[in-house]
Amino acid sequence: MIPVIGYSEAKVAVLGLGRTGLSAARALRAGGAEVLAWDDTETARVAAEAEGFAIVDLSRAGALDRVASLIVSPGIPHLYPAPNRVIVAAQAAGVPVDNDIGLFFRSLATDDWGGFDVTPKVIAVTGSNGKSTTSALIHHVLVEAGRTAQLAGNIGRGVLDIDPPEDGGVVVLELSSYQTDLARALTPDVAVFTNFSPDHLDRHAGLGGYFAAKRRLFAEGGPDRAVIGVDEPEGQYLAGQMAEGPNDDRVIRISVDHKLTGSGWSVFARKGFLSEYRHGRQVGSIDLRGVKGLPGSHNHQNACAAYAACRTLGLAPRVIEAGLHSYAGLPHRSQRVAEKDGIIFVNDSKATNVDSALKALQAFENIRWICGGLEKDGGLAGLAPGLAHVRKAYVIGREAAGFARALGTVESEVCTTMAKAVASAMSDAESGDVVLLAPAAASFDQYDNFEKRGEDFMAQVLARL
Repeated sequence: MIPVIGYSEAKVAVLGLGRTGLSAARALRAGGAEVLAWDDTETARVAAEAEGFAIVDLSRAGALDRVASLIVSPGIPHLYPAPNRVIVAAQAAGVPVDNDIGLFFRSLATDDWGGFDVTPKVIAVTGSNGKSTTSALIHHVLVEAGRTAQLAGNIGRGVLDIDPPEDGGVVVLELSSYQTDLARALTPDVAVFTNFSPDHLDRHAGLGGYFAAKRRLFAEGGPDRAVIGVDEPEGQYLAGQMAEGPNDDRVIRISVDHKLTGSGWSVFARKGFLSEYRHGRQVGSIDLRGVKGLPGSHNHQNACAAYAACRTLGLAPRVIEAGLHSYAGLPHRSQRVAEKDGIIFVNDSKATNVDSALKALQAFENIRWICGGLEKDGGLAGLAPGLAHVRKAYVIGREAAGFARALGTVESEVCTTMAKAVASAMSDAESGDVVLLAPAAASFDQYDNFEKRGEDFMAQVLARL
């Protein structure tokens, strides 16, 4: 645990008592704070009370009197589409609002660090797609190289649940826009921006607000190194803002669309080969085609980001290459579930938006595509470049018929349920086909989360093999 610094004997309110909120409450108590906890869900309140936390309805008049700070869980809106009533009350009372990420960055460094030979480092990864894979890949490569590393944030453990880093230790954080938007402290040593595409537009009041939330990771803390995907205008803009000039190698540009051979520092992948350039000269190269855990150009982008981040810590290219080859991949992200009679089954339930689903479609040929769910803003037009790879779509979700119509000329079958979709796809599939779950939609119309959806897909597949 990372005890929170700066609130000893002060009252701190915690709003939202899920994994993140309880973690923050424990770390605040460990740092000497008096915690006032609240969640609108009774079961969450009961669980927190069982741990000895004072349960206080923070929406009541006077509940925030003499409170030093309000700590908010990431799922609770603080501005758009409408702020939570407790946050409104805190702002009216002049109570600072923060989250566990802000507490983490203000509390991580301790006096013990003065005796370390190598100061611990924090690598923070954000972006629209690939955050989890990139974060897990960085962590995997570091561990395989013998470095002490911990993985936390939007993946793995809560940031305040980790152990205080040891001499030379590395903390790898995956950070969503919900987390970067509110944190009052954001000071990673290395910040990574994978890519950018529309998502969470209601929470950020549009594309500009969404980008602004991502940009805070770089603008607020001034990382020593910035690894930035430049295949979209937003990434190009961010890299330009962070760099002092074309030779500034504090910024590492990454791409899977363009060859980057300028005078700075860059890592790019083309036709399955990763290349690293510094000052116009190639200094590293890896053949990614045989890396089974990273199929497709979107995973090659993740590999570029992870490679660049690890290079900032001094790892040699061949050491990173060995780590890439031993990486097995994450559940629900291009996860190879099974293969039988020449048919491959792939679970990419994490493809919850059009951009991530497109990348999944472009990674394979002859696809029997299981898609659908709670459609996000922006429609499905962005899928067009990948639809030529689809032999047939099998559409799930409560609004499957409408989703199928939006696919245009693609042959489709309205299945509604996962069981029906898997059964139909397996019945139609031939040797050389890929049965791919890449929904291009959220899961909440039928499942609690994308993990449950992916687990259902795998269970349906394995039950029929």
